[in-house]
Amino acid sequence: MRKRTVPRVSVTIDGRSARIRPGTSVAAALLEQGRWDFRTDPVSGTARGPYCGMGVCLECEVTVDGRPAVRACIERVREGMSIDTSAGEVGP
Repeated sequence: MRKRTVPRVSVTIDGRSARIRPGTSVAAALLEQGRWDFRTDPVSGTARGPYCGMGVCLECEVTVDGRPAVRACIERVREGMSIDTSAGEVGP
């Protein structure tokens, strides 16, 4: 019996390379990599992550390929994508 291989695409998450199944949401990709905190609220400084999972609440916003405020729960990964979760973090 031949083992079935699942195709993967290469993405960069906060400067680190990852191999993710194509068509996976950015949120699922981040969760798969052990990331629950997608950004830091610029006002309160609290960690934010997925909440509604359908693009309504905006808690999972990340920067994708230089585009800020992309909802990770509705954006799909693609080959070569760069995902940055540091946008919105409160500086020192």
